[in-house]
Amino acid sequence: MRLTNRSRLRLPATRRGKRRAVRAAVTVCVLALLPATWVHAAAESRLRDVSDAPSAPVAIVFGAGLRHGRPSPYLAHRLDTAAELYRAGKVRVVLVTGDNSRDAYNEPDAMRAYLKDHGVPEERTVADYAGFDTWDSCTRARRIFGVDRALLVTQGFHIRRAVALCDAAGIDAYGVGVDAKHDLTWYAGGAREVLAAGKAALNAVVRPGPEFLGPHEPGVERALRAAER
Repeated sequence: MRLTNRSRLRLPATRRGKRRAVRAAVTVCVLALLPATWVHAAAESRLRDVSDAPSAPVAIVFGAGLRHGRPSPYLAHRLDTAAELYRAGKVRVVLVTGDNSRDAYNEPDAMRAYLKDHGVPEERTVADYAGFDTWDSCTRARRIFGVDRALLVTQGFHIRRAVALCDAAGIDAYGVGVDAKHDLTWYAGGAREVLAAGKAALNAVVRPGPEFLGPHEPGVERALRAAER
């Protein structure tokens, strides 16, 4: 529908009105960027690579999609890094968290199978089948699996939000960012993070329960006890 002259957006006619419009636009931009600024500030001192990551009982690997039932390239890179942390003795157990909301789609089991094929014993991996987003993964790791200290493994564009949210969930977390080719997926993920930061900030303040809470799961505790034998 064409706009009539009356319905067209009119800019302020006076200099004072224009200044007010500019200030309002700047204020909106600043407020929109505050969550992303918080995410970066909250995580900046907690970012490491495999070589300088501190030891932790558990590595948490976030899901990143499947292709034909197997981890996508981005997810495979995360799992490769988790396996490297395990082989280096930086972690004793790997918690894989992802989506299993339908029978035909099972991220955690695909992740466990991949890790087993790459040298991480099956009894050292634990699956969270209801890690539907980053907040759910973090708060379930703390509230359901009892994780209070962990290394987080995900791509560089996502690692800061993961660290900030797991910290808000009560986990002493360091992030190990995974390098990846800066392709269209990388840039799309980076752009998405700007929008996701707003939800992350809200989750950190409100601290809602995950979509599925459920009873305590002793899998991580059992795996850690077995690792000490």
